[in-house]
Amino acid sequence: MSVIDISDNQLQGPVPNSTAFRNAPAEVLEGNKGLCGGVKGMQPCKVYSSHKKNSGAKWFAIVFPVLGALFVSMALIAIFILRKRKSDSGDPQSSSQNPQGLFSILNFEGKLVYDEIVRATNDFDAEYCIGNGGHGSVYRAELPSGTVVAVKKFQSPLPCDQIAYQKEFLTEVQALTEIRHRNIVKLYGFCSHARHSFLVYEFLERGSLAAILSNDAAAQELGWSQRMNVIKGVADALSYLHHDCFPPIVHRDISSKNLLLDLEYEAHVADFGIAKFLKPDSSNWTEFAGTYGYIAPALDEMLDPRLPTPSRIFQEKLISIMEVAFSCLNESPESRPTMKIVSQQLTSAA
Repeated sequence: MSVIDISDNQLQGPVPNSTAFRNAPAEVLEGNKGLCGGVKGMQPCKVYSSHKKNSGAKWFAIVFPVLGALFVSMALIAIFILRKRKSDSGDPQSSSQNPQGLFSILNFEGKLVYDEIVRATNDFDAEYCIGNGGHGSVYRAELPSGTVVAVKKFQSPLPCDQIAYQKEFLTEVQALTEIRHRNIVKLYGFCSHARHSFLVYEFLERGSLAAILSNDAAAQELGWSQRMNVIKGVADALSYLHHDCFPPIVHRDISSKNLLLDLEYEAHVADFGIAKFLKPDSSNWTEFAGTYGYIAPALDEMLDPRLPTPSRIFQEKLISIMEVAFSCLNESPESRPTMKIVSQQLTSAA
């Protein structure tokens, strides 16, 4: 096209940069005030500023998402490295101050603590064994952080009726992880492994009540007031299990072997291996379970000849405790006091 005529059309915008427009006379472009371009007599278009603005917007739209993605990636990498270093090195100080936090690892990524326990007991050597039970042994383990724990290791390898042992293990874990009481031993963690299955408890320095009573020197240190405190602590723990847990929990094997004492002779109920969870809408009648010999203590067992004769005040308190104890032996279950009532009566007697 060599000749054009677009006069009086009220057109707008830049004109094409072609020979026909560049050589066109002014009269063929008249009547189009909005036109611009490199034609003689016509205003130049503001091409540069518009292009610059559009280029800046495009540059921002491209660079900003890239920088954002790069920043997020670097942050995620930094978090991963920090967690990895913390997991590898650990923090002995915080672990010692917070045993519960230390053993929360055992419930999830327990390889580190598992190895520490195996090393601390020399692969459960008899040298570190502090007690034996019907289905396992208890070991003392001092971890590198300085924390001392009690490890109850179940028999391994499991015998032919291993399903029953696994059920016992899971029952004790379930019971201990759901209860919190000052007179019930704390569970820090557990391990269920093809080689070892064990529970990790807080370590109670004085050991079991049975061990103390079987040692004349230790038994003499356990005076009448401490013994009354032990009885009261056990009653409080059982009251909590029976009345403050849902569903209620019956321990089913309360004996001196399953009562652990701390340095202040505070009692802690342990070993929930045969604990029974009672459904509120079911019958509570069950077959006998537990340790024979702790069903009906004899009257003369209340007075230990290794201790000095109690004062008249203590004798009256002991008589009150005996009355509470014998009320629990009534042949009719409906006539026996609940553990909550027993706990209240012992508080009054003390």
